[in-house]
Amino acid sequence: MTAANSSAIATADQYLLSPYTLDDAALDRVFGEIMTHQVDYADLYFQYSRAEGWSLEEGMVKSGSFNIDQGVGVRVVSGEKTAFAYSDDISLAALQSAAHATRAIGRQGGQGTSRAVQAVPGRQLYAPIDPLGSLDEAGKVALLERLESYTRSLDPRVSQVMASLSGEYEVVYIARHDGHRAADVRPLVRVGVQVIVEQNGRRESAHVGGGGRFDYAYFSDEVLQGYAREAVRQALVNLDARPAPAGEMTVVLGSGWPGILLHEAIGHGLEGDFNRKGSSAFAGKVGQRVAAKGVTVVDDGTIQDRRGSLNVDDEGTPTQRTVLIEDGVLQGYLQDSLNARLMGVASTGNGRRESYAHLTMPRMTNTVMMNGDTSPEEIIASIKRGLYAVQFAGGQVDITSGKFVFSASEAYWVEDGKIQYPVKGATLIGNGPDVLTRVGMIGNDLRMDAGVGTCGKDGQSVPVGVGQPTIRIDGGLTVGGTA
Repeated sequence: MTAANSSAIATADQYLLSPYTLDDAALDRVFGEIMTHQVDYADLYFQYSRAEGWSLEEGMVKSGSFNIDQGVGVRVVSGEKTAFAYSDDISLAALQSAAHATRAIGRQGGQGTSRAVQAVPGRQLYAPIDPLGSLDEAGKVALLERLESYTRSLDPRVSQVMASLSGEYEVVYIARHDGHRAADVRPLVRVGVQVIVEQNGRRESAHVGGGGRFDYAYFSDEVLQGYAREAVRQALVNLDARPAPAGEMTVVLGSGWPGILLHEAIGHGLEGDFNRKGSSAFAGKVGQRVAAKGVTVVDDGTIQDRRGSLNVDDEGTPTQRTVLIEDGVLQGYLQDSLNARLMGVASTGNGRRESYAHLTMPRMTNTVMMNGDTSPEEIIASIKRGLYAVQFAGGQVDITSGKFVFSASEAYWVEDGKIQYPVKGATLIGNGPDVLTRVGMIGNDLRMDAGVGTCGKDGQSVPVGVGQPTIRIDGGLTVGGTA
């Protein structure tokens, strides 16, 4: 057992097992009851979490929240059927009751045994720290006051500033019927600032923030000032924005956060469950060309300190760097244990769940399009007439068809290779798989987002990351504008 895994398991024991007189022998008794029926897989997912949120407006703390939650989920899988029960009461009696409730899907005739306990090898992509304790209450309020004060000082047109701070400390312990045991201690923090600017009766706003798997010490004055400057810059740009043109045109997507379009329009379509069921536009296309040459897309849960990274997924499988598309050719899908088994492949360490009260499903971690060899300046200079989308707000996607709609929060009109002016109200409409085939140029400026992404699927939310270089899309995208 590595030192990292030993430390995580000791922490999990402190919070989730010892206080309730549970140990591996007790968990084996629970699995023994489950395995008296013939099932393919069973696991216990223990979770303890503390979370807080602070917001400040007009120099005053407007809201604050603090939450402690803990519980255990019991899952049993037989074929394509899944039985699931959960409880916020962590006790042997509650576990046995939940186990009994899940046994109905199994066939009679199991052996009632489980394999010898074996700890999953551990690693440490982030420090096993409690971010909530890294700063006292006065320090947290002072952090937000500094952020607000600096933002206001940047420009007289700033009329309103709202600053927010959130943190979470999560401890998980996963026990599987095959004897595998894994634990993880997951810190997560985020800071955001929203600014409203006014000029000649016109108001515009922008929201900027960042975070990751570390504590509040990350948010130095230099980092906070960077958020403030960027928020004010974006808002002021939109004060001068003209109505966006409409129609089908060449579109350039900026580096970093615009990778959210990649995540939504393409990434979800590469998750194993949609492809096993044949409902994804990418189903059955492994080994086939699905994108332009040069397009390589990976999902990487192993990037140090990133918001979407995990030491192990929520089934106790170590996360990994999974190449989904390489030089335009589909290599495979993101898998949890259920879909991997049914598709005859290995799990990619992408089994994720919002909490102990939710079922695991294949989900993205940090989804990234890799670098090309062209400078972003060359890409802009190559555009005769088109849109340069730098930042995005919300969007929607249909997994089955691949169709998407995204709103650009910062965009520019480009003519004859030069940025002409900012535009407002630009909406990108297209088809994810089709867009991949129309990538004409790929920049060399790969950048990750600042650490604010949250992904929703089937009513569950999990933290994620996105990244990409500047890319040019030649046709296939319709800009819904106001001009």
